[in-house]
Amino acid sequence: MKRIVLASLAALGASAILVPAATGAQGQPSLSFPLTCELGRTCEIQHYVDRDPGPGTRDYRCGLQTYDKHTGVDIRLPDMAAQRRGVAVLAAAPGRVTRLRDGVADISVRAPGAPSVANQECGNGVVVDHGNGWETQYCHMAKGSIVVKQGDTVVAGTPLGRVGLSGNTEFPHLHLTVRHAGQIVDPFAPDMTRPQACGAQAGLWSAAARAKMSYRPGLVLNGGFTNAAITMEQLEAGGLSPVTADAPLMVAYFRAISLLPGDAVEVDLTGPDGVSLARTRGQPMQRWRAQDMTYVGKRRPPGGWVRGVYVAECKVWRGGKVAESRKVELRL
Repeated sequence: MKRIVLASLAALGASAILVPAATGAQGQPSLSFPLTCELGRTCEIQHYVDRDPGPGTRDYRCGLQTYDKHTGVDIRLPDMAAQRRGVAVLAAAPGRVTRLRDGVADISVRAPGAPSVANQECGNGVVVDHGNGWETQYCHMAKGSIVVKQGDTVVAGTPLGRVGLSGNTEFPHLHLTVRHAGQIVDPFAPDMTRPQACGAQAGLWSAAARAKMSYRPGLVLNGGFTNAAITMEQLEAGGLSPVTADAPLMVAYFRAISLLPGDAVEVDLTGPDGVSLARTRGQPMQRWRAQDMTYVGKRRPPGGWVRGVYVAECKVWRGGKVAESRKVELRL
């Protein structure tokens, strides 16, 4: 078993200046979900707006799913394999394209030799003006993918481009920022008159989008099987080697994100007869973790792999109960 922890993710480099935006304000947009992915299956929310005005962090539920001065909502894909398959970025509301940038390379800021992203932290992006001082900004899009031009009129759901890895980012995702009168607004809780109250608010999302976007800390982002020990970088790249009937090693891996202090991750690999072949349960987290990878492995037995279905399950334990879980299967 090996556990790999990624340090806190880099900020976009802009200060989070939050202002009141009362629910029901005149001209306030109703935002649709901005990606062609399915939350809980092919994408997840990694970060929310940081509502803490000081050096601390606080999301709209007074939780930890953000980082200092984070200015938007990050919706991430499982890995670069999913990014290469293509996930469209969609306009969240009707409006007019006022600004855009393309041509920034798709490369993690942690990659060796990665170029500077100074003054282009958003990477390839689009800004849409919704009128009455409201605008949305879409960041980290794929190089060459933007399909709108300045001055274009869009409706909710109009494709703008694809999710990428451009700008100040380490993983493929869309960073969506909402502004009113030039100031950052939290789309989940737009009234910032009492940022520390964390009370229920209607938010800016449409009913259909809101139904998809439940608040879930400690998510299991992805998992699967491969035939060798892996690193976080290989997992992020995607396209891992499959386990075949003659593979010398069977490895079951999972990655969990936004883990809370006290969370513990367990992974169990069982054979076709339901008997556990390998299992691990980590120590409780001492602090919030952006992401954490855990895997277990089993060497091929002398008689070879038994034919049938192998099951790996990941559980996130919180307060003595399973808060989140995910299963993957392999048929040999």
